[in-house]
Order: sequence, then C-alpha cells, then structure tokens
Amino acid sequence: MKIRKKSYGDYNIIGSNVESLRKQQGIKQKDFIAKLQSMGLDINPTSYSKLEGQLRTATDKEVLVIAKALGVSTDFLFQNYQ
Repeated sequence: MKIRKKSYGDYNIIGSNVESLRKQQGIKQKDFIAKLQSMGLDINPTSYSKLEGQLRTATDKEVLVIAKALGVSTDFLFQNYQ
C-alpha cells in the first residue's frame, strides 16, 4: 500500500474520511475509481487522488456517488469536521 507523500490539503472536508473508509473496506483506489465510473461519475485517477488528499474541492454529485459506493450516508462523510 502506498503511503501518502503529501499532507492533506484543505480544499474539501470529506477526502480523508473517504480514503479511510475505502481502505477499511479493502478497496484499492483503482478499483474504487472504476466503481465510481460504472455508477456514472466521470472521474479520472488524478482527480480522485486529489479529492482524497483534499487538494481539490468535491462536487455535490461526487459526494453523493462516493457515499453510495461506500454504503454510507453523505452525513457520515462529513464526520469529524470541526
């Protein structure tokens, strides 16, 4: 498993939770991206990586599809935000 080279940014709230949930479920990033694409989300690996790293904002559609793909509510993705 790759180690994150850069620290998390501050462009979105959900990125670190998405990464954590994806890893807890044992899903590789490339497989998760493929799942998101099959659910109708047009996202490439670089863009997704930046979302997880909080280096870009997340759209409302991305938040909704990611939550569905992970089997959690959108509210759950925003947990631990202060």
